[in-house]
Amino acid sequence: MKHHYLFSASLLVALATSSAVAANEIPSSDDQNEIIVTGEKAARSLQKTTASVSVTTEKKLTEENILTIQDVYNRTANVSETYGSSGFSIRGIDQRGVSGGGDAATATVFVDGAPVPQDVLSNGPTDMWDVAQVEIFRGPQSTIQGLNALAGAVHIRTQDPTFDWSVRGRALVSSFNTTQFAVAGGGPLAPGELAFRISAEKRDSDGYIRNVTRNAPESPVDSTSIRSKLLWTPSALPGFEARLSYHHFETKGGYLFTYVDATVPDYFDNRTNPSDYPNSSDVNNDQVALDLRYDLGGGLSLSTLGTWTDTDFTRKYDGDSSAASIAYSDIAGGAEIFTQELRLNYEGDRLSGLVGLFYYNRDQYRRSHQVTLVPTPGPTIASLLTPALGAQTAARVATLYTTALPNIPVDYTSDFPTKVETMALFADARYRLTDRLSLLGGFRYDRERNKIGGEAIARFVGTLPNPADYGPLAPAFAGVNAAVLGLVDDASGSAPAGTRTFNAFLPKAGMEMAWTPDIATAFVAQRGYRSGGSGFNTARSQLFPYDPEFTWNYELSLRSAWFDGRLTVNANAFYIDWKDQQTTANFGNGLYDTHTVNAGKSHLYGFELELGHRVSPAFDWYASVGHTRTKFDSFVTDVGSITDLSGLEFPYAPRWTLAGGANMRFGGGFNANVNASYRSAVYTDVAIPQADNRVGARTLVNARIGYETRHWSLSLFANNLFDEKYDQYSNSFTNFAVIGAPRSVGVIVEAGF
Repeated sequence: MKHHYLFSASLLVALATSSAVAANEIPSSDDQNEIIVTGEKAARSLQKTTASVSVTTEKKLTEENILTIQDVYNRTANVSETYGSSGFSIRGIDQRGVSGGGDAATATVFVDGAPVPQDVLSNGPTDMWDVAQVEIFRGPQSTIQGLNALAGAVHIRTQDPTFDWSVRGRALVSSFNTTQFAVAGGGPLAPGELAFRISAEKRDSDGYIRNVTRNAPESPVDSTSIRSKLLWTPSALPGFEARLSYHHFETKGGYLFTYVDATVPDYFDNRTNPSDYPNSSDVNNDQVALDLRYDLGGGLSLSTLGTWTDTDFTRKYDGDSSAASIAYSDIAGGAEIFTQELRLNYEGDRLSGLVGLFYYNRDQYRRSHQVTLVPTPGPTIASLLTPALGAQTAARVATLYTTALPNIPVDYTSDFPTKVETMALFADARYRLTDRLSLLGGFRYDRERNKIGGEAIARFVGTLPNPADYGPLAPAFAGVNAAVLGLVDDASGSAPAGTRTFNAFLPKAGMEMAWTPDIATAFVAQRGYRSGGSGFNTARSQLFPYDPEFTWNYELSLRSAWFDGRLTVNANAFYIDWKDQQTTANFGNGLYDTHTVNAGKSHLYGFELELGHRVSPAFDWYASVGHTRTKFDSFVTDVGSITDLSGLEFPYAPRWTLAGGANMRFGGGFNANVNASYRSAVYTDVAIPQADNRVGARTLVNARIGYETRHWSLSLFANNLFDEKYDQYSNSFTNFAVIGAPRSVGVIVEAGF
């Protein structure tokens, strides 16, 4: 009921005033090539945006045949996929946390202002059909976006209704039995007052890995997306705009990541998985957004945005990754998220800015049932037996025991409900001291209350070693058997829901110098933030609290345009100091005796450089380069013994990312695009020696050639044109790997008016 009151209050506030034109409406431009950025809650050109932001326009989405948000990540400086398509990193910061600690994300993906739950990012509503623009903000967005934006934010903006009739359809067929059929269109229901737009997409694929045990695709795609939007501009209320949207997305596909059996000779060309139990994800997502905008006159405008998202998913995976029925997991989860923002914008001759109120409520659940294999903790066994048996005999017993029972099979059922409620006051402003020099500033006061509980039931479901088989060591084996059963029993229990409240003040300050109308530099310092919480230790069935983590971010920016705006050269350089870092620590009683602690301190620095050049109407090119260096200054964990990981780099933090491409438009309607991206080698884990968890660099080249008329077009494309073979993750102990997508070729037909 609270949510309905908030929606009603927003509507009443917006209707209580009157004036002329929508505040946040994207302004038109005499230059059709000018890029307008909206992710900072105020529409301004890319050249006037000091934050480091990479913009993928509708035109680029079409020219490069970009189908998913993962395609955008691969083409963006200082952005990288992590562990396949299960997530992403910005400036070397994994969106889930750089060392696995903490519950909150460090970066959030928004679709039309609604946050996408991080649990479904690899299988969620982020396809690029009927998308108008994608903006990836690198660096903290804590002042503007608030929670879950310490590393940055990704904004996907879909096409809005217009008062002109239009319709467009697409059919795509490509390798691995991949098909996409999509349509979008709309127009006026009441000319000048009410317009609509509807889009639908159906995408299917077998994927590029085959399951040899079940004789089925290992990572198929079967997704359906339906979106509808209404735009209302009532003549009786001049200046008022209302946008109501609804999006339904569902998919049946592979797990968050897909393993390939690396023991198969030439596993890049013989891509197989032997699991007998499905590795799958089924996702259902519904999203509603109500966006109200009103101009109050005198440069003031009022906006409200309310969003509601309901997501449910079911995941299954094979715990032993083999043809044997040994271990498996079934996970049911989801979240209901409600957000409401009320914002006042001002645009004056010298002062421009905004002030707003924000409310966020997330009710999340996660239930699982699994039979899991817990590695038998040999060092712990030896340590426990040493006082009674001596070090040499204790080590012998531990070796014999782990040989007889290398893994402890446990039937485990759990339920982890989480509730998060956040309220915030925020502001952001620019004040022009002179025609050239401007002061930049802002702040956010954020108050978060989170509540987490946990309940687990664990049972041993294997066969213990028989002490009688070990002669004089029988008493020791009997004691270890009892200890193993005790470890399993410790994993059973319930933890009363723990509630914690966090307050954070996040300032921002800087200045900008416009040296000429086309060249400007700026320096900004701001604080980033990720809230604390409580972590559930599976081995102990207990909740353990951890505190927030903070960053201080210092950033220089350059915005420049040359040759009457046909060439743009933009750059950002940054240094980030990170304290009280949330890390996952192990406390000695096996693999699952872990929870989050504030044990880390680190720093990182680097830059992004992006260029775009329209040489002529027939040819343009673009390029980007990103460089990031990361280092843990202090990072100590306990895995049976104290391990100092200081000096290591962040996982999935490539030092170099490069991308570029060119568009050619020939006579007679023919056109072509070629683009490439490079990512240097990355470490996939934080461990000693880190070199054992390293995957090599990769370069991907994509190409498209097409023919276009006024009402239809035909394109041929190839992704990973030279069939680059590369690992995203590799485990030499299990002999499984996550590999990059091989070459695919296809054809696209589009028609519309």
